[in-house]
Amino acid sequence: MTTDQELAKTVGMLADRRAIEDCLLRYARGVDRFDHELMRSAYHDDAVDDHGLVVLPPDGFCSWAIGYHREHNPVHHHIITNTSVDLDDETAHAETYYLFVGTSKDARSVLAIGRYVDRLEKRDGRWGIVRRQCFNEAVHDLDLAQLPADHLALMTSNGPQARDRTDASYHRPLEITRRQARAL
Repeated sequence: MTTDQELAKTVGMLADRRAIEDCLLRYARGVDRFDHELMRSAYHDDAVDDHGLVVLPPDGFCSWAIGYHREHNPVHHHIITNTSVDLDDETAHAETYYLFVGTSKDARSVLAIGRYVDRLEKRDGRWGIVRRQCFNEAVHDLDLAQLPADHLALMTSNGPQARDRTDASYHRPLEITRRQARAL
């Protein structure tokens, strides 16, 4: 194999890994922003997600997960880390560690940790999840920080913060229009 061929193969592999990581990030962002379309884009149509509590195809799972978090978690974040990917042409197997932090309606907060184990396929140039097993490995209670009310209000005053497409993370181009910074 020539140096040019080796370089092309390496670039192709890196592009596939990046596309797989983007797929996994679409899932996490989609569920946190209640963006069914974005979350659903992480899956191929014939996918199955085994999340422990439910085993569902993509549309059913996305609706269930968004509904669950809408009902139970006024605030929540899925944080994904430590992704390993084994590529085999247009099939990949990935293991991704996750942290879930959520506040429940009774103001209790939890930290859940676990792993997503995925089989992904590249179809028509797009990587998507075909099979997912979510392994929930531990759930911890968290104590909420006790902050002065004025400090907390100031920390959260730079909205709009929303769990939908009105959130600032969707604004293009992002502009800063809020008042001048204030010292505490």
